[in-house]
Amino acid sequence: ASGTPLPKVRPVSEQEMFRVMSSGKRKKKAWKRMLTKVTYVSPTFTRKPPKYERFIRPTGLRFDKANVTHPELKATFQLEILGVKKNPNGSLYTGLGVITKGTIIEVNVSELGLVTPRGKVVWGKYAQVTNVPENEGCINAVLLV
Repeated sequence: ASGTPLPKVRPVSEQEMFRVMSSGKRKKKAWKRMLTKVTYVSPTFTRKPPKYERFIRPTGLRFDKANVTHPELKATFQLEILGVKKNPNGSLYTGLGVITKGTIIEVNVSELGLVTPRGKVVWGKYAQVTNVPENEGCINAVLLV
């Protein structure tokens, strides 16, 4: 991640990322975790039954669009997120789709009309998140060209 707009990212602790949820009849079991950060959940995702769900991703913290700035065009577009490529805090957060500052996300750039040298339309491109989404309620990112 040396050629990215944000090469260094503050590490996020597990206490900050998750809230421990108690479950069971007398609330003695404490193996559930609720995420406190913004996440991306694919549209085809189906939840497990709540009893067996280990990581809960609250609906209010799920985002499907990002404000992406094109560094050469100096213009910003609201693009759909296709997935989380890499979260710098670890593979657990990448798999859960957690979006923090510095995360590399894949965005749908088909409406920008970018084409390859061969003339094919580009679908997905990577962008790096530049803001702290859970504080601002939106995702701002810079396209990696």
